[in-house]
Amino acid sequence: MEMSMEQNKDTEHVERKKGGYRTMPFIIANETFEKVANVGLHVNMVLYLLNEYHAEPSTAAIIIFLWNAGSNFMPLFGALLSDSCLGRFRVIAWGTIIDLLGLIVLWLTAIIRHARPPECNNGESCTSATGMQFLFLFSSLALMAFGAGGIRPCSLAFAADQINNPKNPKNERIMKSFFNWYYVSVGVSVMVSMVFIVYIQVKAGWVIGFGIPVGLMLFSSVVFFLGSFMYVKVKPNKSLLAGFAQVIVASWKNRHLTLPPNNSGLWYFQSGSNLVQPTDKARFLNKACIMKNREKDLDSNGMPIDPWSLCTVRQVEELKAVIKVLPLWSTGITIAVTISQQSFSVVQATTMNRMVHNFEIPPTSFSAFGILTLTIWVAIYDRIIVSLLSKYTKKGKGLTLKQRMGIGIGISCLATLVAALVEKKRRNEAIREGFINDPKGVVNMSAMWLVPQHCLVGLAEAFSAIGQIEFFYSQFPKSMSSIAVSLFTLGFGTGNLVATIIVKSVKNGTQRGGQVSWLSANINQGHYDYYYWLLTILSLVNMFYFLLCSWAYGSTEDIKNWDEEVDTKSEMSKYEEENI
Repeated sequence: MEMSMEQNKDTEHVERKKGGYRTMPFIIANETFEKVANVGLHVNMVLYLLNEYHAEPSTAAIIIFLWNAGSNFMPLFGALLSDSCLGRFRVIAWGTIIDLLGLIVLWLTAIIRHARPPECNNGESCTSATGMQFLFLFSSLALMAFGAGGIRPCSLAFAADQINNPKNPKNERIMKSFFNWYYVSVGVSVMVSMVFIVYIQVKAGWVIGFGIPVGLMLFSSVVFFLGSFMYVKVKPNKSLLAGFAQVIVASWKNRHLTLPPNNSGLWYFQSGSNLVQPTDKARFLNKACIMKNREKDLDSNGMPIDPWSLCTVRQVEELKAVIKVLPLWSTGITIAVTISQQSFSVVQATTMNRMVHNFEIPPTSFSAFGILTLTIWVAIYDRIIVSLLSKYTKKGKGLTLKQRMGIGIGISCLATLVAALVEKKRRNEAIREGFINDPKGVVNMSAMWLVPQHCLVGLAEAFSAIGQIEFFYSQFPKSMSSIAVSLFTLGFGTGNLVATIIVKSVKNGTQRGGQVSWLSANINQGHYDYYYWLLTILSLVNMFYFLLCSWAYGSTEDIKNWDEEVDTKSEMSKYEEENI
């Protein structure tokens, strides 16, 4: 879109008035309090299901996996709504409200006694929850998943909109540091939730424990809306999804054409664009931007007469960007399976000595060690290691994005290996002490043995998760940044679904012929260590798969300039001045 000089001046004036670092407290506070409110619920929900709904450990784990999957799948739809329909501000706003409603419904399950099955009587079997009771509970989880779909894919991209300035020569370094510290701020909120919110839920009961997240989410909503007048609000690119479809149709229609050489003048591109010819990857799609006859293909304004037969180079490269990252994106699924295994570590922790200096650590709070490790590593990497590496690489960038992702996958293999060894030691100790038929017996073994595996998971997440987010963001244009972020959460959602399938298959497959399942409700009779060994093997296979995908992807700088300056000028004229 071309603009007059007068429009450009107005654009720059709006850009100076809105956005900037002053908006960060409002945006980050929204994401932070959303995480504090919700993550503690995800962590402690396994105890709520075991103690209040009398679910088996494997059933509870499957419910948690499915809830996590929903919470991570919905951001893809939120991203599509954001980037092609409603805009980031409105999607975050609606997500915040829906998430708050979900928290309130969950709170009601704790307040209303008949919303849960009756308590177990000593010596008698526990009554299972009815279909209506589960439906009421699942409705709250569904609302929170929908809310997460609005907040998670857009908050990071929305915050980046406020400070991204392609004209600044230090912009790349600023954005890299921003991604690291944004993830740390979220990580700290997760750690606070895992420690304090979980502790309150365990010690003060579920009514108070669920009521506090409701209050925090309400405060988060108010804070976010208070800053609305300062935000840069980019209107969505409503042609994004249509553009993808047009490229596919046009490339099929032109499948009989021969690809012309570079600099042939036959490629169609937008006036003023830096993308004047397509890249060599996924070359079949290049046929969508071939002009057969300029006079017949373009109207008097230089626009395609039939956009379903001729697309711009930019449209082609946007679709290619999504297709190209999919193999590397798929390597994040297995590491998501590894990171999501906290439900079983909670069951392990309940059977171990959790006393540390006369303080009993809640079984769900051990995951906080992983977040603490992540936070410490990001601080060390961003402030020390990048500076040291820049002296040798002369680039000031530290490790490449693909190197960070690969290191994270490697560490995840080590994490499941350590988990298998620790569980073998715990199980042997339980059998030695005579707890083979008592799954609730506490063995004489410190639960601090679980800390190393959590620290390794946190370190793997620090390398892989942050690397993935930055990688997706760097490979897409700014107009697709919400979709870029949602790919990360989509990977985690897929990982949770895969974890569900693995758990169900292992549980059913290993109990055939009257055998005790590896994932038996009696953790001492089962073999959770074998399950961790299985995850280790899958992680090693994933490591080799990543190396293959990384080699096939090639350079991450095929397109160094996505016409961001052109986009900035055109999009700034579309900034929404109205609030929701």
